[in-house]
Amino acid sequence: MKVALNPNIDPKKVKILVVDDIPLNVLLVKKMLQPLGLSTEEAEDGIVAMEMIGKDKPDLILLDLMMPRMDGFEVLRRLRADEATKHIPVIILSALNSNDDVARGIAMGAEDYITKPIIMERLQTSVVEQINRIFGS
Repeated sequence: MKVALNPNIDPKKVKILVVDDIPLNVLLVKKMLQPLGLSTEEAEDGIVAMEMIGKDKPDLILLDLMMPRMDGFEVLRRLRADEATKHIPVIILSALNSNDDVARGIAMGAEDYITKPIIMERLQTSVVEQINRIFGS
């Protein structure tokens, strides 16, 4: 089944922030989203991500969990604790794949949890669902 953005949504106006400390992971996610016409910004760790979010709130965050300086769980905790950011949807992209990690991420407020290695169709479906929800379907 092919996923598609609502035709009323301009993909160029969607702001997606990819937070991952491994440049190759960021590149792979960007490549996976290109067929949808979506572009991304990236942050190499949680501290940079929080600074970027404070300046210009993204529409959607794709968040790794295992990062130096500030991990993804702490980023998610801070996002959900702040009135200004608590409604930004977060999709976790992580190599942590235990039931406990997945349950923790969802319980903390992530909209979805995708384990690495990332399957392109799974990522595209989740991202499209969130964008269609945000911008109205």
